Amino acid sequence: MFSKKNKMSKNNEVQPTAVNLICDGTSITGDIQASRDIRIDGFLNGKMKVNGKVVVGNTGKIQGDVHCKTIDVSGMVEGNIIASEMVNLKNTAVILGNITTDKISVEPGAKFTGTCKMGEPAPKKDEKK
Repeated sequence: MFSKKNKMSKNNEVQPTAVNLICDGTSITGDIQASRDIRIDGFLNGKMKVNGKVVVGNTGKIQGDVHCKTIDVSGMVEGNIIASEMVNLKNTAVILGNITTDKISVEPGAKFTGTCKMGEPAPKKDEKK
């Protein structure tokens, strides 16, 4: 009896590879903080701080700054991107803002209006200069 309960509760636990998802047709106004990866296929009007990877799908749009480790953009970001590791701009990406990152990849067709500072890892929030 108890072993069956343990199996059930084990299946309901959040997996370490779980990804947060804001679906197409969903609109959020406000800031988001996430300790795990997140995918945006809807609309976010606010700042985003993620300890992992951010994916902005084809239908995704963010109006606000994004702080993360890595970001893959197929949709639109109107704001600054600070990625400590990598920025990937897919061919459908539209970026209106500045990018600070260690590495960047831009596919032909991506649109980027702003400045890019790279080559040095972006400062982490707990680092002091």
